[in-house]
Amino acid sequence: MKALSATQVAAWRRDGFLFPLSFLTEQERQNCLAGLARFEEWLGAPVNASKELKWRTMPHLTLPWVTRLTQSPKLLDIIEDLIGPDIFVYTSTFFIKEPHTDTIAAWHQDSTYYGLMPKEEVTVWVALSDASVEAGCMDVLPFDGGPVQYPHAAHVVKNSVNRAGQEITVPLDENRAVAMPLKPGQISLHHGMCVHRSGPNTTDQRRIGLGLNFVPGHVRPIGAHKLAGMLVRGEDKHGYLESVSPPTEELSAEAIATHELAVSRYRDTYFEQEALVARQGA
Repeated sequence: MKALSATQVAAWRRDGFLFPLSFLTEQERQNCLAGLARFEEWLGAPVNASKELKWRTMPHLTLPWVTRLTQSPKLLDIIEDLIGPDIFVYTSTFFIKEPHTDTIAAWHQDSTYYGLMPKEEVTVWVALSDASVEAGCMDVLPFDGGPVQYPHAAHVVKNSVNRAGQEITVPLDENRAVAMPLKPGQISLHHGMCVHRSGPNTTDQRRIGLGLNFVPGHVRPIGAHKLAGMLVRGEDKHGYLESVSPPTEELSAEAIATHELAVSRYRDTYFEQEALVARQGA
């Protein structure tokens, strides 16, 4: 083990989540908030209000300050303890809830529409502001004997923080739900098959979260498109993902082109998997 205890790893395998873990110093967090402010100035709007929602996705390919988070040895030591030494960033997403808004996420599993097998993925959720229960933190359901894929429907949730508006379509035992509040600078981790949701932000402050999604090198696309990934530790022994380079400048022409390639393949795969899941009822 490089960063986690045997007890923490056992809890991850049993439950599918870990929280809270310390990650950012206050100065690092402020640097991230300054980077977000620059990005929103470039967009001319808050991330969630941008005319092109693609910009809230995969900022690790356009914004070096996000890239540095994904390359943090402190973070990668944690990820390696869970999925091994060969690690790709698959995607990343801003999850921002404005003050006093009813933006939510319904119960869902991240890996449902990813089109990757095996379903071994770690989402690191970075709290760039307070993510209290009142601000709409995540709730999770512990694994019940191991990860199980539940049936989903897409585009059925109003005011969803997830663009797909996805929701699990079978009853769940919500009495088992665990709230995962985070203080600024802390992180939580959840498995791609971990069932989770989040409530509205009822506070006076923005709830600013950043999701970073990591997969091991042996994960492969199962659809028609070769998905992009950025190697952040170890080796690419299989070549299953289209390897992309990190940005060297904020929003450079090269970075934007890489972003467009990765986002387009992610989008096409997502739509492909939505149709497949709908047909299979899974």
